[in-house]
Amino acid sequence: MKFLESFFDRNRPQKSNTFFYLYEVVQNFFFSSKVATTGKTHIRDRVDVQRVMVVVWLATFPAMFWGMYNMGYFGLDYLDKGGFSTTGDWHNSLIQLVGTDPSNHLHRFWFGMVYFVPIYLTVFITGITCEAIFSTIRRHEINEGAFVSTVLFSLSCPPDIPLWQAASGIAFGIVVGKELFGGTGKNFLNPALTGRAFIYFAYPTELSGDMVWVAGLADNGSIDGYSGATALGIAALEGMNGINSNFTWGQTFFGQIPGSIGETSTFLILLAGAYMVYTKIASWRIIFGTLAGMIVMSSALNLIGSDTNPMFAIPWYWHLTIGSFAFGLVYMATEPVSAANTNMGRWIYGISIGVIVVLIRVINPAFPEGMMLAILFANLLAPAIDFTITSLNTSRRMERYNS
Repeated sequence: MKFLESFFDRNRPQKSNTFFYLYEVVQNFFFSSKVATTGKTHIRDRVDVQRVMVVVWLATFPAMFWGMYNMGYFGLDYLDKGGFSTTGDWHNSLIQLVGTDPSNHLHRFWFGMVYFVPIYLTVFITGITCEAIFSTIRRHEINEGAFVSTVLFSLSCPPDIPLWQAASGIAFGIVVGKELFGGTGKNFLNPALTGRAFIYFAYPTELSGDMVWVAGLADNGSIDGYSGATALGIAALEGMNGINSNFTWGQTFFGQIPGSIGETSTFLILLAGAYMVYTKIASWRIIFGTLAGMIVMSSALNLIGSDTNPMFAIPWYWHLTIGSFAFGLVYMATEPVSAANTNMGRWIYGISIGVIVVLIRVINPAFPEGMMLAILFANLLAPAIDFTITSLNTSRRMERYNS
């Protein structure tokens, strides 16, 4: 390692060099920066952007690993019940290297890895390339936020998404959602959600959120008696009767359901959220505000009821565990750049997300998943919320000063 460190130091380009920041990000991947603030006049803090992003990145691991295992559980179960010997796509040759025994834990995890890792690598390479191009042109640092955006985008995708769609989505999210506004810290939209919204509206029939998301399913056709539909999709069509006939609440809470790669286990996601709150990376006000808004809105609709729309009857604790509510709550809504930054503003921001997501899920029967749009809409409101709160606080201080 000493040789490698010396190599970087000897070949370090001047800051005026076009590729200085590209070189620096590669060096920082192996070694921490030697530049440190010293002196009594400076405020020093262990928490910097790099450490914040590393914490968020590590916090995605439980949902990521469970998502791969869960994907293999449903995928191999589907192949076994259908009597299929192949997935019918290019993944099959890699899957066969380990095996397709539906009761083997290693086979389940390997199956999920074969589908997820190519998605993540494609998204990671595309996203970092876009970031590097803009950093080189604008001559600013390559921020670690791109690492988090790529993993969150990957985890929000269905397991059977074509790789070219994943690449186009993250490119749109990084370029349009962040870089066109000046880069990290200047964007008002969550880049991962912006990319996810782009591919949803570009390819709505494939990414609606209520289709059958089981790897290999589309290639082999349907199986009588096998339901791979997401719990949220079933709820939109059949309400509580449909959900109860397919899943228990415990299954949806712990993650034994089909769905996007990272959204299935509410339990692991909430554990990650607790860790992020403990490390002061995520705002507990946003989390509890979102939960409060969702609980109040869903409970109100439960009381109103509907004879034609079964989603009115879904209680709040089911809204918590089905779809991407928990995933968006912990990883997306708490993103500090695009969220509100005043304490009261965070409560309003979170409550807005909770109310809007339930309204979209329940009132709009064509789009049962509403977390993505709810957070993006709240992103647009966040600057106005903070401006209003700070203006009111300033006015109160001026009144006290003048009195």
